[in-house]
Amino acid sequence: MSDRERSLRTGRLVTGVAWAVLLLGLWMWGREVTDVRHGISAPTTGDMAAVGRPPTAQLPPAAAPLTGALPQRLDIPGLGVQAPVVARGLDAQGAIEAPPYDQPGVVGWYAAGTKPGAAGTALMVGHVDTATRAAVFYRISALRPGETVRVVRDDGRIAEFTVEDVQVLSRDRFNAQQAYGARESGRAELRLITCGGTFDRTSGNYTANVVVSAYLTGTGP
Repeated sequence: MSDRERSLRTGRLVTGVAWAVLLLGLWMWGREVTDVRHGISAPTTGDMAAVGRPPTAQLPPAAAPLTGALPQRLDIPGLGVQAPVVARGLDAQGAIEAPPYDQPGVVGWYAAGTKPGAAGTALMVGHVDTATRAAVFYRISALRPGETVRVVRDDGRIAEFTVEDVQVLSRDRFNAQQAYGARESGRAELRLITCGGTFDRTSGNYTANVVVSAYLTGTGP
């Protein structure tokens, strides 16, 4: 298998409705998600300063979850990100499909899971870089609690999420429940996931995952 083919393989998720089984797959996904075999200048996207950053302002209350609708675009105003969202499923080997490697500005949404804005945890993944340049989630470790993430949906509504925290989770001690599990039952939550830490040229992998956790706080037309 070529380096490029390996970089297109993200995570391991298994089918089934049992949450425990899903978490096992997500744990495996977290160890492989958005791998890039030839990183650009070993970016330290997973800046450990992002861990445990205190909010700069009191976080707003959660809004009532919306009915399900498909995501079309992800906006992160503080980072200048406006990215199309594509549905991702599982490939023949049971791995979640990554965003197209030749389209580093695209965000992938795990379509078998929660729709953004509905109750539960919606999962979105993006590449941190390619062999030559930064990709859509290159700077998400710079997000701070209280910042806004918006998801434009196909029902004409915009789901507005507020960042709760940013974690950099080592792949050696990756905890799927901590990364992907619901923080509060009944809320509409969102996770943005990419590679982080440093690029290990020996293994060809990054050493950690950056996980941005946000929750629904409002809607717009």
